[in-house]
Amino acid sequence: MSDQLTKRETDYAQWYNDLVLKADLAEHSDVRGCMVIKPHGYAIWEKMQGALDAMFKATGHVNAYFPLFIPKSYLAKEASHVEGFAKECAVVTHYRLKSDPVHGIIVDPEAKLEEELIVRPTSETIIWNTYRGWIKSYRDLPLLINQWANVVRWEMRTRLFLRTAEFLWQEGHTAHATQQEAEEEARRMLDVYATFAEEWLAMPVIKGVKTPSERFAGAIDTYCIEALMQDGKALQAGTSHFLGQNFAKAFDVLFTNKDNKQEYVWASSWGVSTRLMGALIMTHSDDHGLVLPPKLAPVQVAIVPIAKNGEQLAAIDAYVKPMLDSLRAKGITVKYDNDDIRKPGWKFAEYEFKGYPVRIAVGPRDMENGTVEVARRDTMEKQVMQAADIAEKVEHLLQAIQDNLYRKALTMREENMHVVDSYEEFKDRIGQGGFFLAHWDGTPGTEEKVKNETKATIRCIPSPGTKSRGSAWSPEIRAHNGSYSQRRIDGGRSEKEGEGPENADHRGHGREIRHEAGCLWEDHGGLHPTEGGTAGAGGRAGGGCHEERSPVSCGIHRPRRAFSPAESGGGHGDLHHAQQRVPAGPKQQPVEDELPHRRQHARLLRRDQHLQLPQ
Repeated sequence: MSDQLTKRETDYAQWYNDLVLKADLAEHSDVRGCMVIKPHGYAIWEKMQGALDAMFKATGHVNAYFPLFIPKSYLAKEASHVEGFAKECAVVTHYRLKSDPVHGIIVDPEAKLEEELIVRPTSETIIWNTYRGWIKSYRDLPLLINQWANVVRWEMRTRLFLRTAEFLWQEGHTAHATQQEAEEEARRMLDVYATFAEEWLAMPVIKGVKTPSERFAGAIDTYCIEALMQDGKALQAGTSHFLGQNFAKAFDVLFTNKDNKQEYVWASSWGVSTRLMGALIMTHSDDHGLVLPPKLAPVQVAIVPIAKNGEQLAAIDAYVKPMLDSLRAKGITVKYDNDDIRKPGWKFAEYEFKGYPVRIAVGPRDMENGTVEVARRDTMEKQVMQAADIAEKVEHLLQAIQDNLYRKALTMREENMHVVDSYEEFKDRIGQGGFFLAHWDGTPGTEEKVKNETKATIRCIPSPGTKSRGSAWSPEIRAHNGSYSQRRIDGGRSEKEGEGPENADHRGHGREIRHEAGCLWEDHGGLHPTEGGTAGAGGRAGGGCHEERSPVSCGIHRPRRAFSPAESGGGHGDLHHAQQRVPAGPKQQPVEDELPHRRQHARLLRRDQHLQLPQ
């Protein structure tokens, strides 16, 4: 099957689409912009769900379910929120059909709804309207709710898993008595996402905060995890938002505190989506097909008998039976494919292409020697092992594969993490892909100017203490007023054009150029879509539900932000050009525990290091 797969070097976007289709993960639906997730793909998503759900419950959260339809008036109650989602909403206007002699069936014009309903793009509004009846006292707090659901964000251009009009996700919505508790919750859940990404997906991520322009619509701060794909472009894999009291005020959610006074509730929201499927594919897969980390593989071991006749097959069945029992006793998922319809060679190719981590072949000679042949998908290596203790050996092998996939992805990211100290160097190198650690003055004007001139976007301002080298975005730029950035941000290009499920956002546009903070940049000429949206995973609802965020105040030295090149394409589940930028808006004061970190970074560069942005 791999001979029918487009090579990554030839056309990365086509390779991705071919792999999703040929590996039976998903296919396009006749409903424009929607996809059908096939059993193999859904089984992987179920593994993700199971792991995440256990992590949510371990941190005190419980599941609930809220309506798919939201009254239009609810969205209007939070101005920035509705602005961020207005262009993506699907609207229900009628509630009945009727027969028609000419057209067969039509919408009954007499069945118009008194108030139009919005098919949820994210659930903040319907949930906070509900919370008003649930929260009366500080004794009712904190309220820690998660929802597994589908959402709809109307997309013009889509790509399977990365951006689709409808996608699956989880969205957490929590209510707290204090600002500190809500902020801690947002950061805690970002840590949960980062742990899941690295320990389950074997995908290294950079944790950070989004600029105001990339912030989730209605949020005070948006935290994110950013991953680098094999093509050197970024993908926002999840987001967590500190919502302040915005939604509590919009929906009049008050509680009586311990001093018997009325206060508005503080909130957070967070989520990830089926965009993680796209992240998984693009992080590990190769020109031979899908590569799955053992922890997320629906079937971790496939055993294929090699027999010339029924007698040999029956003997192999008996030989394999103890192996199956011992493997399953260790919790290893295994498939014994002893049907005689297809030949062993076809089975080998099938399991290799679909990413089964380990394949075991058993033939007559193996029975004679008490051995089996074991092949690992990540390295394509084969070796002969004794059958007696095969379960223990496979158990260790699966962990070795999981670790190797993470190391390989981490090495790739580190090799593509670049530090630049001049704008000219930044412009010269941004097209090569990867994350760029560079300086930024914290103004939306500079962010917008750099994006327009280089197609680079700020991926995030890395969190203090992150294992990454900083945040990513553009090089140092002279401030309009002559000041310069003392820190770096992380930036580059991403696999999208527009926002993905985790980034339902609204953006601001700045004008002047300054240089007071560094960030991580990425060329957004073809970003993997970011998610936005609810409690979101990453901004958009296609692959998650949150945006990237982090206010940068003039005069405050911030860490580097992250950026990386982007894929062309569109849609929640697609590779497309993501246009991420630092949101405009009121300047935010830095979180107290970040100040020492920021001051430390401010000392990293000489005060006389004047790097200018050409006029």
